[in-house]
Amino acid sequence: MTTIALCQIPVSPDPAVNLQRVKESLARAEGADLAIFPEATLTRYGKRIADLAEPLDGPFVTGLAEAAREHGLAVIAGVFEPGPGRVHNTAVALDARGEIRAAYRKIHLFDSFGAKESELVSPGAEPVVAELAGLRIGLVTCYDVRFPELARALVDQGAEMFAIIAAWGSGPLKEDHWTTLVRARALENTMWTAAVGQAPNPAESGDGFGVGRSMLVDPLGVIRADLGTAPGVQLVTVDHAATTGMRATLPCLEHRVLGVKRS
Repeated sequence: MTTIALCQIPVSPDPAVNLQRVKESLARAEGADLAIFPEATLTRYGKRIADLAEPLDGPFVTGLAEAAREHGLAVIAGVFEPGPGRVHNTAVALDARGEIRAAYRKIHLFDSFGAKESELVSPGAEPVVAELAGLRIGLVTCYDVRFPELARALVDQGAEMFAIIAAWGSGPLKEDHWTTLVRARALENTMWTAAVGQAPNPAESGDGFGVGRSMLVDPLGVIRADLGTAPGVQLVTVDHAATTGMRATLPCLEHRVLGVKRS
């Protein structure tokens, strides 16, 4: 059993405000093994992300590390790293000692629905599985969830759970897309999936990012927890022993034919 804190926070343009919100959330996450925060926890999307991007040894991730150590739990959160010309949209994974265990740079950039993330962000190239809180966690960022081949690549790397972080844009049917895709990635891979998005924050932005709906989905695609749209921290339990029974009922990973290497 692993206890996870789904930390659905509103994200400000100001990194200092966001770091304080992270610290307050971690104080509410006592008893959890892992706390998951949204994509772009460092700062909201916008032209200023190039100016506000920080290296992973910068003050924001250093503050995350200090808070992780103080509360004794692992943390996953979205940041922006400086890159050559453009930034990287990075999911950073820290253990309970505050040490960086992995950094996943978002592969699939959101050049859809009229947005053009690639103007500001340089894509990553490699799927990443982070070892945190006794688990192998496959890291997925926002638009990545629309690409099932990434989830399967994480399965092939030994992922035991997916962590999906997002700043999901609002709009017609977009919330429905989010819930459908998160459930699909869980169900087709019989994988516990913790998905965390930004809480809507119109007072500080108005850019349309953040529909909330952070959730825990079990390996049969059942939503076990859903935070709705309000800011909040909810502790949920991942029952790894139950996965065996669910996969016996639905052994789709065993039944794979395409893309499977056979001796």
